[in-house]
Amino acid sequence: MKFSELNLEDSVLDALDAMNFQECTPVQEHTIPVILEGKDLIGVAQTGTGKTAAYLLPVLNQLSKGGYPEDAINCIIMSPTRELAMQIDQQMEGFSYFMPVSSVAVYGGNDGIRFEQEKKGLTLGADVVIATPGRLISHLSLGYVDLSKVSFFILDEADRMLDMGFSDDIMQIVKYLPKERQTIMFSATMPTKIQQLAKTILHDPVEVKLAVSKPAEKVIQAAYICYEAQKLGIIQSLFQSQQPERVIIFASSKLKVKEVTKALKRMKLNVGEMHSDLEQSQREEIMHEFRNRRIDILVATDIVARGIDIDDIRLVINYDVPHDSEDYVHRIGRTARANNDGCAITFVSETEQTRFKQIETFLGKDIYKLPVPEELGEGPVYAPRTSRKEGGKQVKNFSRNKKGGWKKKGGNHAKKQGERTVKN
Repeated sequence: MKFSELNLEDSVLDALDAMNFQECTPVQEHTIPVILEGKDLIGVAQTGTGKTAAYLLPVLNQLSKGGYPEDAINCIIMSPTRELAMQIDQQMEGFSYFMPVSSVAVYGGNDGIRFEQEKKGLTLGADVVIATPGRLISHLSLGYVDLSKVSFFILDEADRMLDMGFSDDIMQIVKYLPKERQTIMFSATMPTKIQQLAKTILHDPVEVKLAVSKPAEKVIQAAYICYEAQKLGIIQSLFQSQQPERVIIFASSKLKVKEVTKALKRMKLNVGEMHSDLEQSQREEIMHEFRNRRIDILVATDIVARGIDIDDIRLVINYDVPHDSEDYVHRIGRTARANNDGCAITFVSETEQTRFKQIETFLGKDIYKLPVPEELGEGPVYAPRTSRKEGGKQVKNFSRNKKGGWKKKGGNHAKKQGERTVKN
């Protein structure tokens, strides 16, 4: 469907034409009409599906019609991370180019000048406020922010916000909002906690659920079945013959990110790191350098990298197997975007095999296994354990010992050291 077929104002269509946006993505096609009708909505869609435009365009469309107070905040957009807030702000600038709509991004940092700029925008009543929860509460607590006229309340990546512990902050912000408002929530997944939040803050919402996305067909997926100690050697081998370019390496923790970054720097690779221990200015600088191709490899944690929106990533490496299929899809969804090809490689150690098999089951296919480079020795056999059941009951009290036999354990679910229990 083309944007011109939707009931959008000329000023919105002019902005889309200027940005060369013509065709709607599925999430935009299904959600924009609902939002234009003024209904509450919960949209279940992955990052990279065009969901930012799916809520920005109809809201800007309604604001451009007029009838909203000029000196008040009319729309609040909540974002889990500063990086995502900055990206929403950038898209906002593009889409609102031909409209008399003002906006302010409120996302923190230690700059006092920035805080004053945010305060000014909030006090004067910017039409659209894009904010991270903690920073908005900082302003609210000082008493000069009036949210009583807000018509649109949008939660982007709601599941990530709850994962990051922002549930109480969101509920606190909701208390400042009028009951008569349109609430729009986007989430990549629909766990119980998201359903509960939706029941609390949404009124009779329309649910638009795009099938839990599988990775784009253009993404070439492969895996190395290896020992933990072989992972760095595989990276070195990968980049011996070919200079790395536009590479993201995901690691499970900030400690692991730091370790991998140090090791790659010792290999004389051009690498940057992204994790929550960095100051905001440092993260922005690294992202700037990576975008401008002055950094070849970015090593990052999931939470920080969730908001990274760069279209020409050539290679994603999962240094660790993600804890669930959703995270796997999110990670490898960084590549093969905007009609580009891309490759995703996952390192699977002995303790990660069961988790990786669960991902293969979710995808409905076996991921191609690459041989470990000869100079690194042989890797382990790929023999993931599935849930063990006897007579329909899960066997809980046994775990594999080092010799391959089974030993009795206490009452806990059986699992290898460092490995989560298999979820049925």
